Amino acid sequence: MRDHVRTVIGLGLAVGLMALFLRNADFASVWSEIRSARFDLVCGSLLAIALSYAFRVRRWQQLLGPIGQVGFLAAWRATAIGFATTAVLPGRLGEVLRPYLLARGEQLSASAVFATIVLERLLDLIVVVTLLGVFLLFFSGTVRAVDWPALNALRGVGLVAAAVAAASLALIVFAARAPERLRDVMGRVAGVLPVGVTGSAGRFFAKFSAGLGVAREPGRLLVALSWSLPVWLSVALSAWCVCHAFDIPLPLSGSLLVMVLMVFGVAVPTPAGVGGFHAGFQAGVMGLYDAPVDAAVGAALVTHALSFGPITVVGIVLMLRTGLTLKGAATLAVDGARMGDQEELGSERRIGEGE
Repeated sequence: MRDHVRTVIGLGLAVGLMALFLRNADFASVWSEIRSARFDLVCGSLLAIALSYAFRVRRWQQLLGPIGQVGFLAAWRATAIGFATTAVLPGRLGEVLRPYLLARGEQLSASAVFATIVLERLLDLIVVVTLLGVFLLFFSGTVRAVDWPALNALRGVGLVAAAVAAASLALIVFAARAPERLRDVMGRVAGVLPVGVTGSAGRFFAKFSAGLGVAREPGRLLVALSWSLPVWLSVALSAWCVCHAFDIPLPLSGSLLVMVLMVFGVAVPTPAGVGGFHAGFQAGVMGLYDAPVDAAVGAALVTHALSFGPITVVGIVLMLRTGLTLKGAATLAVDGARMGDQEELGSERRIGEGE
């Protein structure tokens, strides 16, 4: 029942945000803008997005290093299937399915691999907040339509996000470097939990903390963080290419701000970021760079299609080649979230279940 409510809320948010996004658009003019967009720059945007996914996979390999050596193709396959699942199914199930599929294929602990996803998201937050800070400190003067209330709001959001990132990083480093203290905390919690639950939780946290092994290696963690920079610069470059394909004079520095707004939009829990992504992009190019509404709408639609379309198609093809359906993917993801242990999961279900 709770899953159905979450689905309805996500769809409702998507519809509402898309209605807000399209409220002043002339659809014939938007289509004309899309048809006249420069094809070479659209292709450049697609290449930048493809590079961002390649950089994601290399970063994931770095985070997985303390657990086991994982090949690029194996990590890429799990990444593509995970992103495709998140794009077409509610609840961001791909975030659970991705580590589980890799763990099963490479004979690793699912809990430990899932911990690398948590680290991955934290590194994303750190880099995005840093790029927002760079823009606000050095490039805010490039804004054409000086909407200072919006910039002030972004400053506030950036400060909160930076505080959350710093606290989260400190907590993860503590958990990775002081596992005995984590066991002490688990021991105190065990006093108020049933014995069976305590044992399962203890096994999960032991394996989860193993996945934070990169936090015990400052050099490796720094390399993983360095891979996060080209991930998000590629996304920003993709937005810049599309804007110029639609004759929107977005400065290269301004693409950092548009990228940050897209990230905030995708944080809204809708399938494939529909609505939130578009609203964030539109707010950036119209509210701060005075882009015409129909060009902004067309550019947002194309940028979203390039960001989510190809990876979704590739992920679904890979999913079908392994005999996994969308229903089966949802089942595996839900089971993975509930059980959190690859060895236990492996004996419970086969990949084709749920077809």
